Amino acid sequence: MADKVIEPIEKYGLSKDSRPKSLFSKIGILGCGTVGRAIARIISLRGMEVVFVEKSERLVQEAMDKMSRELDLMIGQWKMTAGDKRGVLSRIKGTVSYEDLEECELVIDAILSKNNKDSITARKEIFREIEKHVTPGTIIATNAASLVITDLAEDLQYKERCLTIHFSTTAPDSRIMEVARGLFTSEDVYEKALLFAEMLNKKVVTVTESPGLVSVRLFVVIINEACQMLTEGLTSKEDIDTVLKRSIGSHYGPFEMADKIGIDKVLRWMESLYNEFGDLRYKAHPVIRRYVRANQLGRKTLRGFYEYDEDGNKIA
Repeated sequence: MADKVIEPIEKYGLSKDSRPKSLFSKIGILGCGTVGRAIARIISLRGMEVVFVEKSERLVQEAMDKMSRELDLMIGQWKMTAGDKRGVLSRIKGTVSYEDLEECELVIDAILSKNNKDSITARKEIFREIEKHVTPGTIIATNAASLVITDLAEDLQYKERCLTIHFSTTAPDSRIMEVARGLFTSEDVYEKALLFAEMLNKKVVTVTESPGLVSVRLFVVIINEACQMLTEGLTSKEDIDTVLKRSIGSHYGPFEMADKIGIDKVLRWMESLYNEFGDLRYKAHPVIRRYVRANQLGRKTLRGFYEYDEDGNKIA
């Protein structure tokens, strides 16, 4: 009787390179702060894998813990089930190594800016580092609305792969995604960005490359004017917020919006726009600077224009 020949079944499977793979099956995110976590959650909810890069294992674990708590809040609001939460978290992986971005079809920069000059320098270095570890076909995008993608892409070997993809994370369940093409952005990359937005059930607003895009330029003017009305004693901040919500249908009033975005981030946006355009409507109101100096930055410090509990709920 002939001896049995046992061969591993793996050798008859498709090679890693030959396996069929759908477009945008894995997305990379640089930075997993408030915005990075929101983007990771949006993408994972649509069934795509997410790998985010942070500076240390401690920050990776903190991001995962915060995402878990944020999803618990959504469960409490009947927006998802415990099973949905497990599915979302199972598709998100944190790492400290750029090498784990190797299989990503799209990498989104969502790092926190300290100031605009340093942010451009830091992001350029990050873009170069990403390019070392991804394929030539991988799209590299920034979520930063106040920076110009052409500036960030100019040192890359494949400049045509870059564009701005800005998620509106201020309003829950926002269906808007702003897309700005840079000077080098190819038509193919742009079309793929539109497909990505469609996969996320987002409506694309195409924007000519400009600091602030549409959303940020609107937000800062509204917040600035609200601060001016408050200092004039026109009415209370609560009533100003109520007018915007009840008359225009905004989910947040201007002060609630500033607290959610982060008052320090609002200030950085204003400084960037004022430096770019020199228009006084973008010059930050002294009230905004006062809150930043006091480190009362909104929800993330539990105190801004309003006070908040640990879950981000406004304290009456």
